[in-house]
Amino acid sequence: MKLSKRGEYALRALIDLGIASELGWPMLQISELASKEKLPTKFLEQIFTQLKSAGYVASRRGKFGGYSLARPMSRIRFGAVIRLIDGPLAPIRCVSQTSYARCSCPDENHCGLRMLMFDVRNVISTILDRYTLADIVEITLRKYRRDKVTPPFLHRSIPLTSMLPQKKGSTSQQAKSRGTQSLFRVVRDRNQQSSAKRAVK
Repeated sequence: MKLSKRGEYALRALIDLGIASELGWPMLQISELASKEKLPTKFLEQIFTQLKSAGYVASRRGKFGGYSLARPMSRIRFGAVIRLIDGPLAPIRCVSQTSYARCSCPDENHCGLRMLMFDVRNVISTILDRYTLADIVEITLRKYRRDKVTPPFLHRSIPLTSMLPQKKGSTSQQAKSRGTQSLFRVVRDRNQQSSAKRAVK
């Protein structure tokens, strides 16, 4: 299995949508995603067309339109997205669960190479099918906080303070100065709540 550029960009775009959603921006324009990932807009549009057809993203036209996730992040598994974009995870087709094809080996049942590739496929699929978009977004935001790095998409035209609670008597300037710090607390609290819900389940 080799992740193609198309597959890589699809996963990165989904992670961006997930991060933006957690920060209070459920919809992003294609130009914002292309700018952040330094990708041609047309190429990214082609990828989103494929993701939309599979039900991973939704789109809305208009000035305030763009793309958003079409299903909960906990229901988007990386293995499934890679299979959609790049095909089977198996390194050779004769060990694929989703796209089996007989190889040229005259004795498949006793082929040492096939036995080895079964193990390779099982390790790859186990990891990629285990992790969801929710897992990776949480890990990414945690690293932003740990490294004290401002997450992307906070430069958008709508003021950050419009999505954060403000105390009575605080000025707009004071709220702006505390915006990023408050946002990290919001994201932290959301992640803790999500972790608690998963633990209860």
